[in-house]
Amino acid sequence: MKKGTLYLIPSVIAENKTETIPDQVKEVLSGLSYFMAENVRTTRRYISSLKLGVNIETLHFDELSKKTRNEQIAELMGPLDQGYDMGILSESGCPGVADPGAKAVSYAHKNSIDVIPLVGPSSIILALMASGFNGQKFRFNGYLPVDKHELPKALKELERSSTKNDQTEIFIETPYRNNQLLESIKKYCSATTKLCIAKDLTGENHLVQTRSISDWKKQSIDLHKKPTVFMLYCHS
Repeated sequence: MKKGTLYLIPSVIAENKTETIPDQVKEVLSGLSYFMAENVRTTRRYISSLKLGVNIETLHFDELSKKTRNEQIAELMGPLDQGYDMGILSESGCPGVADPGAKAVSYAHKNSIDVIPLVGPSSIILALMASGFNGQKFRFNGYLPVDKHELPKALKELERSSTKNDQTEIFIETPYRNNQLLESIKKYCSATTKLCIAKDLTGENHLVQTRSISDWKKQSIDLHKKPTVFMLYCHS
């Protein structure tokens, strides 16, 4: 029996902004019955918002989160072995990028299952595009340490890496800690280091600004509970 295909399906990155989702994604979604989702409730609401004309109650959803153990992946992907196509959805943006969907994709490759990524919004890529920083060499660092002793070290390491490699350093934070992270960046990074803040991308209150740390110290900005991408760059 031919195995099914695993589709990597983007989600909106700003609430209710379904116009950012391409028609191809909607067409693929309309033909699928089996899904793995980082957050099942969010995914059900997202699919319903696209108004695809499908009965959401007939669809099958399983959770694929950072808590999902590797030995559970095979069971979750059972429909693929039976010939059914499946979709993976992140809670926000593109699955497999800063997202636990990578576990399932790795399993698919090991088991000769076709993987098809679909085009859609990615806050990381959109932020990089709008930063004015090096788009040839960049590194996504995920979340920086929360510990008050480790965070300054991590920021200094990012500055050293950016300087040495002419590289854009990208990172994120849990939205309710954004303001604290920004204050730490202003405190511990060099005055000449450039910082780009990309907030609420594709949303109604989106903002992308690139300034030196010395200039950011003169400006007040509220990032509390706003999805934000931070980028550091230490070259002119």
